[in-house]
Amino acid sequence: MDVLAIEGLTVDFKTAEGRVRAVDNVSFSVPQKKTVALVGESGSGKTVISQTIMGLLPPNAEISSGGVILSDPGGTEPQVDIATLDRKGTRMRHLRGNRVAIIFQEPMTSLSPLHTIGDQIGEAALLHRNVSSAEARELTKEMLRLVQFPDPEGAISAYPFELSGGLRQRAMIAMAMICRPALLIADEPTTALDVTIQAEILKLIKDVQSELEMSVLMITHDFGVVANMADDVVVIYHGEIMEKGSSQQLFSAPQHPYLKALLKAVPGFHMDKNERLQPIRPIVLPSEALQTSRVDCKVAPGEPLVQVKNIRKEFFSRKGGLFSGQSKSLLALDDINLTIRRGECLGLVGESGSGKTTVARAILRALPLDRGEILYNRGEGLQNIHEFTNKQLMEYRQRVQLIFQDPFSSLNPRMTVNDILTEPLQIHKVGTAETQAERVRTLMALVGLDPRYLRRYPHSFSGGQRQRIGIARALALDPEFLLCDEPTSALDVSVQAQILNLLQDLKRDLNLTYLFVSHNLAVVDYIADRVAVMCRGRVVEIGKTQEVVANPIHPYTKALLSAVPEPDLNAPLDFDALNKTRASDPTAWPAPFRLEDGTPPILVEMEPEHFVCAPALVETSRQGTAA
Repeated sequence: MDVLAIEGLTVDFKTAEGRVRAVDNVSFSVPQKKTVALVGESGSGKTVISQTIMGLLPPNAEISSGGVILSDPGGTEPQVDIATLDRKGTRMRHLRGNRVAIIFQEPMTSLSPLHTIGDQIGEAALLHRNVSSAEARELTKEMLRLVQFPDPEGAISAYPFELSGGLRQRAMIAMAMICRPALLIADEPTTALDVTIQAEILKLIKDVQSELEMSVLMITHDFGVVANMADDVVVIYHGEIMEKGSSQQLFSAPQHPYLKALLKAVPGFHMDKNERLQPIRPIVLPSEALQTSRVDCKVAPGEPLVQVKNIRKEFFSRKGGLFSGQSKSLLALDDINLTIRRGECLGLVGESGSGKTTVARAILRALPLDRGEILYNRGEGLQNIHEFTNKQLMEYRQRVQLIFQDPFSSLNPRMTVNDILTEPLQIHKVGTAETQAERVRTLMALVGLDPRYLRRYPHSFSGGQRQRIGIARALALDPEFLLCDEPTSALDVSVQAQILNLLQDLKRDLNLTYLFVSHNLAVVDYIADRVAVMCRGRVVEIGKTQEVVANPIHPYTKALLSAVPEPDLNAPLDFDALNKTRASDPTAWPAPFRLEDGTPPILVEMEPEHFVCAPALVETSRQGTAA
């Protein structure tokens, strides 16, 4: 029996240019107690379908034809066609949040910053379950326990900004679950989350689904999530269904060329270093643009370009308010040592809050350090960047550039692409107006964008195109070292493949060196020559990428690798094992890796060029020497 049946659904949007068809004659069903994955790139119509089911389509959207039939197998609710209901009517308000609920993609923007978590979760119970405020509060606590909140009692009074991304997503799940809906729509519920938190959220959805015996419509572009969650799969492109069937059928024998192309665009472990991802729309780089932009670095390949020595950074925040006089400290970096060699890509991986971005900001000299040095080689040996004169610092800013994580918020919405790319050249007084204009056109060609787009604003580009504009801006001053801060974390797999291939080509053809920050070890395995793993402000393992991935030694590295969902039905995530480990708690690591407060994070060479944080081994060695 189907809980949801979509039959020939067509949705049009009325725009100034005329009618735009977002969903075209789509038909599929969601069986009782099953999970169906709706897979496709951004702009394929996935979210429009979810908005139609929830009755949340914008005013300029119109259901031109088709039906959305919601049933209640074994229940008392009559069958209803959502497509025929008034979106603001009583019947739709009764169904929304009660019979069918949704988990939105971005929990921070979906939760009210002005109301506590308890009030927001309990609101649905007050609206739909005919309970008192006290009963709603008890139901809220029960749901927070169900979604494994560490402190349900305290969380009720917490505001969204006080919670991590993973806890905010758990609060969204609790809000969706409190009325025990028959159908849960999960719209990209794990897109921007760390792999370990993603695995926890996926397990949580599975557990809650089993507990409440509900159906799930999982909207995603991640085939690793699909392989671990879905019973059936529907592949959609430009509003039309390309292929549908069971997970077994689609993974073992994909038929449609679009599905085959999507699967080939996913980076996996143990890929050959010369093997390329196959994006659906490859970027073709003009060889003449690459030749004219080639960077002339004075440091020989393989020599240290950047050296991070014993850096420490502690942040302080007011505890109990601005005027409380109490401060709370957070050790962001604890004795970090890294060497980045000329011409290599060093991957820096770890969960949110592990200190990855703080290291990148320290290398940019964007924050003061409590202790330690950042050394940079300008061709005259390694020099401390904190001792640079103003002139040397301006030159350093030209040599070292950053690619930001979020391509939309890092581009000024009031500036055209031409202004965005010209600005670094004007700040550093590089060239005349004519040479700057020529340089900007070359930069557009470098990242595979049409120079005719220069007069457009950032909002008129897709996510992948905006990321390419961000890369072009970073390349404007001919840098020799690029800091890439999660440049593909929010992108579709096909666009991610575009960007990763582009970065590989630019590194090879422009003689660039990268520090690639990410939480996805599969991506780092594809692009990085060496990888450093960070946890709680410490480097816990570092070595050649293929060696670390094939033979992880530290328990935290093993946990990160085991949490990456692979697009393979024969390699499912072990949810039970993930739940038992306290991988990110240094005091819970087994000997000799355990780190207590005050224990220095000492790296030990376990194998040639493969270092692991194991202070107890150093202590044992010292005792043996003393004996």
